[in-house]
Amino acid sequence: QVHLVESGGGLVQTGDSLRLSCAASGRTFSSYTMGWFRQAPGKEREFVAGITWSAGSTYYADSVKGRFTISRDNAKNTVYLEMNSLKPEDTAIYYCAVSTIVVVTTPPRNYRYWGQGAQVTVSS
Repeated sequence: QVHLVESGGGLVQTGDSLRLSCAASGRTFSSYTMGWFRQAPGKEREFVAGITWSAGSTYYADSVKGRFTISRDNAKNTVYLEMNSLKPEDTAIYYCAVSTIVVVTTPPRNYRYWGQGAQVTVSS
């Protein structure tokens, strides 16, 4: 069992930055692939970014590439999502999730454990 808690969400203006954190507890955090997803009202949950256990590989959705950066600190059992140049269309609940698949994949069904989510709202 892995327990995940997101933090760092909030209300910002277009062009601002935010950093989300996801603290993990439970089984060996460093062995897992981690992902960030988001879900806007009335829309399906979508992949945002992922990182392998060694942080050797990262992968981003086209919509955030060049603006968002995912990183992890295995010593702190924490994964981060640095979000820059935020846009109103980035408004959503952001979730971190754990996958036991060794490479980054995008389908939500491949992620076994989920946090409760953090609201990010970007005003125009």
